[in-house]
Amino acid sequence: MVCGIEGPVTDAAAVIHKELAMHAGLKISAFAAALAATFGTAYGVGKGVDPIVTESAPAPHESHEGGGGEAGHEESPAGGLQISEAGYALDLETPHLTAGQRTELRFAVRDSTGRAVTAYQREHDKELHLIVASRDLVTYRHLHPVRAADGTWSIPVELPRAGGYRVFADFTPAKKGAENLVLGADLAASGSYAPQRLPAPSGTADVDGYKVRLSGGLTPNTATELKLEVTRVGRPVTDLQPYLGAYGHLVALRSGDLAYLHVHPNGEPGDGKTESGPGISFTATAPSDGTYRLFLDFKHQGQVHTAAFTVRTGAGHEGAGDGHGH
Repeated sequence: MVCGIEGPVTDAAAVIHKELAMHAGLKISAFAAALAATFGTAYGVGKGVDPIVTESAPAPHESHEGGGGEAGHEESPAGGLQISEAGYALDLETPHLTAGQRTELRFAVRDSTGRAVTAYQREHDKELHLIVASRDLVTYRHLHPVRAADGTWSIPVELPRAGGYRVFADFTPAKKGAENLVLGADLAASGSYAPQRLPAPSGTADVDGYKVRLSGGLTPNTATELKLEVTRVGRPVTDLQPYLGAYGHLVALRSGDLAYLHVHPNGEPGDGKTESGPGISFTATAPSDGTYRLFLDFKHQGQVHTAAFTVRTGAGHEGAGDGHGH
């Protein structure tokens, strides 16, 4: 039966109806394919205006791998994979940008009623931490947007490379009993896309004239210690400055699905036992085997710097780094 017509449809009419449907379906499929082809080459990533800017040089022989979740103390083994959780949702009002153009990135966190959240607990000196990372984990930004009275967050960014990005909002609502949440959403910037390989694992990272040495390891489902030591021109840096309430700030992302982990160091400034460098210590737990990218933010002489490391876990790998580099 054809909706809206009483009585049986003749065989000839049925054939004509079927032919028309097939042609319509082909046109729709062709249109969808054209859209996919257009947007498939128009994804991009880039550079924010926050002082923390990391661009990692690609390694020629290291492949982009996936596998497992995040590391750390949180009860949730893998954050940032979902756009909504516990009655809150990330509403990314700027889902795509143009590479190389300065654009205002806008978003809101909405509660179960659809209203934008306007009250947050301050954690590590901020109500909300925004992380933007490229899908290949070569580009990383730690940003601190401004919240308007209506709950809309915004920050100007410039994305220099085309490719897929993931935006993470790390926050705790100012509601009794509320827990820390990390919500994620996809971001794209148009432009000519050239994928890059994940940098090879190394126990050292050079950034802005500083050398950061990583020792310790990541073990799936087991809490282990990561130690980072900051030096400059061969001398230990012993006067690190507090940044976001600590001497170091560490974010770990799992290659493949960009599962997110936001950890903080063992100890804090002013506790009478934590020294201001050169060492910074973290306790972390990798939820699975796989390849991870670690981003350490530290502040010295009024400037924030970011050191990045590639870490592998699982059989045949010796953890985060041997402290000697590769």
